[in-house]
Amino acid sequence: MRRLLSMLFVVAFGAAMTLTATAQEETTGSTAAGSAKQSAGMGNTDTAFVEKAARGGLAEVELGQLAVQKASSQEVKQFAQHMVDDHSKANEQLKQVAAQEHIDLPQQPNANDKATKARLAKLSGERFDKAYMNDMVKDHQKDVAEFERESKTSKDPAVKSFAEQTLPTLRDHLKEAQKIAPKQQAKSSGE
Repeated sequence: MRRLLSMLFVVAFGAAMTLTATAQEETTGSTAAGSAKQSAGMGNTDTAFVEKAARGGLAEVELGQLAVQKASSQEVKQFAQHMVDDHSKANEQLKQVAAQEHIDLPQQPNANDKATKARLAKLSGERFDKAYMNDMVKDHQKDVAEFERESKTSKDPAVKSFAEQTLPTLRDHLKEAQKIAPKQQAKSSGE
């Protein structure tokens, strides 16, 4: 009888240990799955969009500052100041999204935007105004398309919201640039 009780004890103890180990694995597994699920909300395309938007925003501010200094047309200067103000605000909002999503933002524009700034810096007067406004039309056409796509396809709610909130401002910038650019074209052609 004693032997039977000892065997039952060993079996019961073994079963208890197995249940405990299984419960611990399930708890650990579900916690790991939960944190993986949070990270999975932020896809590679969302991260790439945030990084690209940050670089583009930095470029808009730098180019706008250059245009405020170099433009000969008061209308172009006002547009450029508008770019500095609006894109600085959007950059701050994007920093908050990036912090929330644990994304390190780039601290400078990309090589193409740096080249554009260097090219524009060599121009002056009406030639500068024309080139800057043409660049703003092209750039905002791309920006509007990218923000529209992100506002529809983003998996991350914070990124999607940023794209949706910024899109109307970008559309306004595009309309304004499209209105100003032909005037600069006409001035430049009249030289």
